[in-house]
Amino acid sequence: MQAVEWNDGLLRQAEELCQVAHWCAGRGWVPATAGNFSFRDGESGRIFITASGLDKGGIKPADLLEIDSDCQVLAGVGKPSAETALHGVIYRDRPEARAIVHVHSVWNTLLSDRFAESGAVPLEGYELLKALSGVGTHEHREMVPVLENSQEYVGLARELEETLRRFPICHGVLLRRHGLYTWGESVAGARRHLEALEFLFEVEGRRLLGA
Repeated sequence: MQAVEWNDGLLRQAEELCQVAHWCAGRGWVPATAGNFSFRDGESGRIFITASGLDKGGIKPADLLEIDSDCQVLAGVGKPSAETALHGVIYRDRPEARAIVHVHSVWNTLLSDRFAESGAVPLEGYELLKALSGVGTHEHREMVPVLENSQEYVGLARELEETLRRFPICHGVLLRRHGLYTWGESVAGARRHLEALEFLFEVEGRRLLGA
């Protein structure tokens, strides 16, 4: 497989994505080789995603695979994650999305299990909700849907597609006892949503524990 050919604009985005991955690793949100990160080029529609099995604390642009809108690998070294199809679903359903981050934090894992039966984690009344795109008040009620985890990713991709239709204004999706997917209109926007949601998950989790 040929190497990815970077122009200046794509390389800047790739470096920014890698910096977000390093930052997540520093916070303990991508333990071992967990998590995956991607961005989509606005002009060509090509997607660049982390290869499977890598320590996200040390990834670099050379560790990204180039894939098309059908999640077929076009260039790069390594194997795509089995979860690549989930990135494809999000990019198709959220055309404004230009970057996706997927992390496995303690709090998102705990809350995904706590709220699995009700189908979504409710977040309401917190000032930091205004960090989410399109939200202008702390009175906003953010519903973060929870899907059952599965290793059968074709079926999981279909479930994700249906979930995104049922929750058209959500800013993230949880897989039960697995982790969070969130996205943004840029790499910086995806990081902002990630930081805001993870803060809110911890606050809500501690509140439920009476801490």
